[in-house]
Amino acid sequence: MGGPNLEIFKFGMYIAFPIGWMYYFGTNLDHKFSIPDFWPKPNQMHKIPFEKDDINQELERLKNRRLALRRARLEQEGLLGGDGEESGSVGEDLGVSVRAPVKRGGILDRLAEKPVNEREDTQRTSSVHVESRKGWLDWAKGR
Repeated sequence: MGGPNLEIFKFGMYIAFPIGWMYYFGTNLDHKFSIPDFWPKPNQMHKIPFEKDDINQELERLKNRRLALRRARLEQEGLLGGDGEESGSVGEDLGVSVRAPVKRGGILDRLAEKPVNEREDTQRTSSVHVESRKGWLDWAKGR
């Protein structure tokens, strides 16, 4: 076999290798494992207002933006009389997009049209036989 010198060398490697590994990966981490421009610079971040005047100005700006978006949405839905402007022109000068109008005729609109006594009773539908119900895997079985 190897002898005592080999055993001393192996013991030294067992001790030195993990210490060397930790030293290599534990020093100068900012340079080795950093992504340039990962964190935003302070001038790129949002400024939180702390003064009362700044807070009031920000609240007024948010209120005006909300009202402009509401006005644009109502004009687009036709609930406000338009004065010849484009439907999204109010929100565009603020740099925001205006939502598309809501499609009518969904399940909730159809339920709202029926009187209460004509709606299906949940207790009657729960007494349906198990064979007539479809399971979540029936599409795969071809039923």
